[in-house]
Amino acid sequence: MIIKRAKENPILTPLNAHAWEAQAVFNGCPVQKDGEIYILYRAISLPYYHTASRANIMTSDIGIAESKDGIHFTNRQRFIVPEYDWEKFGCEDPRVTKLDGKYYIFYTALSEYPFRTEGIKVGLAISKDLKKIEEKHLVTPFNAKAMALFPEKIGGKMWAILTVHTDKPPSKICLASFAKEEDIWSETYWQKWYDVFEKYSLPLQRKPEDHIEVGAPPLKTKYGWLLLYSYIRNYFSPQKLFGVEAVLLDLKNPLKVIGKIDAPILVPEEYYEKVGLVPNVVFPSGAIILPPHQKFCSGGKEDWIHLYYGAADTTCCLAFINLSFLLEELLGKNKAVTLKRAKENPIITPEKKHPWESKSVFNPAAICLQGKVHIVYRAISEDNTSVLGYASSKDGIHIDERLSQPIYVPREPFEQKLQPGAGSGCEDPRLTKIDEKIYICYTAFDGNLPRVALSWIWAKDFLEKQWNWAKPVLISPADLNDKNAFVFPEKINDKYLIVHRVGYDIDYSFCQTLDFKGDVFLEEQRWIYRRKGWWDSKKVGAAAPPIKTKEGWIMLYHGISEDGVYRVGAVLLDLKNPLKILGRTSNPILEPETPYEKKGLVPNVVFPCGNVVLDDKLFVYYGGGDKVVGVATIELADLLAYLKLCKC
Repeated sequence: MIIKRAKENPILTPLNAHAWEAQAVFNGCPVQKDGEIYILYRAISLPYYHTASRANIMTSDIGIAESKDGIHFTNRQRFIVPEYDWEKFGCEDPRVTKLDGKYYIFYTALSEYPFRTEGIKVGLAISKDLKKIEEKHLVTPFNAKAMALFPEKIGGKMWAILTVHTDKPPSKICLASFAKEEDIWSETYWQKWYDVFEKYSLPLQRKPEDHIEVGAPPLKTKYGWLLLYSYIRNYFSPQKLFGVEAVLLDLKNPLKVIGKIDAPILVPEEYYEKVGLVPNVVFPSGAIILPPHQKFCSGGKEDWIHLYYGAADTTCCLAFINLSFLLEELLGKNKAVTLKRAKENPIITPEKKHPWESKSVFNPAAICLQGKVHIVYRAISEDNTSVLGYASSKDGIHIDERLSQPIYVPREPFEQKLQPGAGSGCEDPRLTKIDEKIYICYTAFDGNLPRVALSWIWAKDFLEKQWNWAKPVLISPADLNDKNAFVFPEKINDKYLIVHRVGYDIDYSFCQTLDFKGDVFLEEQRWIYRRKGWWDSKKVGAAAPPIKTKEGWIMLYHGISEDGVYRVGAVLLDLKNPLKILGRTSNPILEPETPYEKKGLVPNVVFPCGNVVLDDKLFVYYGGGDKVVGVATIELADLLAYLKLCKC
């Protein structure tokens, strides 16, 4: 997904000189007028004694400012202020739409204090010039917020979208249509509508514990009405996640959903989104589509959405979304490619007659030498000791040879078992050939703390099955849980690059030499991050040494979701500077589907540690359910093409 925050963010901040907007200015909604962009926004005052409430409170007005570029705003003024009983405690969160020469500004009106659900409704102000409010109306006689008008009539009627029951969840995003303008504030109309309001709701909520709310007024595209809305996961828990999501509605019947995405395109990440009156909030409140000749700073030759959003309920911010890419995602045109499992799977299973691999065989490394795929896999005995076994295949799928003895066993104290029956040993190998040596990184585990160990073997010895491994050495720092490591296949700027993982993200470290002595350890340079709200939101780790193509390095990684499912994705890295990420798959290219992946020692796991290319096809070797070894393939060109669609 292409989304870029404006480097000028926050574009609007509280102004201490104006008491009415000195505490916060957020949830801005833009509208174009006479070649300029106006933004209407919620402004919170400094605390003061409020006569109606008989208390010292902060109140909300709606401010307005103008701009020639949509980024730098001037001439800030109060525009909509409480006047009537139904809004006397505040006017919040405006959504403005121009229709038939009028500006319809819907906002949240507060009529009771202390604030109660029954006193939170939708109000409407109408202006012809954005300088004066001609009329005001109370709209909904029930609890609702975030209402916005469509920018043109549909089937001869005015249409609006609003959120019902925002303050007594579950909320519903609903649609309403009006034969005439007066219906918008007709109590009779709304009473009839409210009796069957769920009939007009959109099916956007995925789980009962989530919360939804209308964001920006709908945007017209050639494929449908685009709605950018707020989706808050786990709304009732301390781990709630605010995100911006998108749905596409039919042009003639906006009650019909024709496409939507189930992952956030924006979540709180920047400091101005994490710190404020309400931390960790991004809330979409307005958007405009600008063609290339009107673009201000989004770049390129395509149409871009300029998305305005509130950050931490304190400031107004701006982000840019590539319209064509978003529409292709919504319409399913950017269909993810997926790996194809071999019908022979699983290709390696536990061998009961070999005690060292009787319990489990999984997480295989792979390397292609002399026309043969060599597979080095993790094997577990009944006493939970991990060693490494060997198998090979000429066609990458059928196993032609499998050794009866392990080729790598625990030798050092840091991989010896501390407690009888507990886990220990040498886990999850990755192989890299550089010159005449094959380097192996693996997880050394003594039952206490997993660390990265490095060893190597001459390629000649490896091929002759003379397992003369060099004495292993720990290369990750003490007291740090470190895993998923491998040596990059080429030097970068004359240094070795080692990929590994401390904690939850993928890290890297540059090294002058691979001749470690046990007194120098990997640095933790943060590189590839988890994506909140996505399939790889909980943890990510590199899978195997990357594949070099003419257009970049393709590196697979595993991602873990909040519900503990292990999936596989990929990134495209710049050829000369692989730290630069060119593309990252939006969707997983492999996820647990078969019984041998959904069950096992650990359910719902696909975990690759090795990949090779045979006849322009990528063969990926992975552990299924921490129990067996599987292989899946994909044409390298297909994966590359998909990665180029998922530009970063």
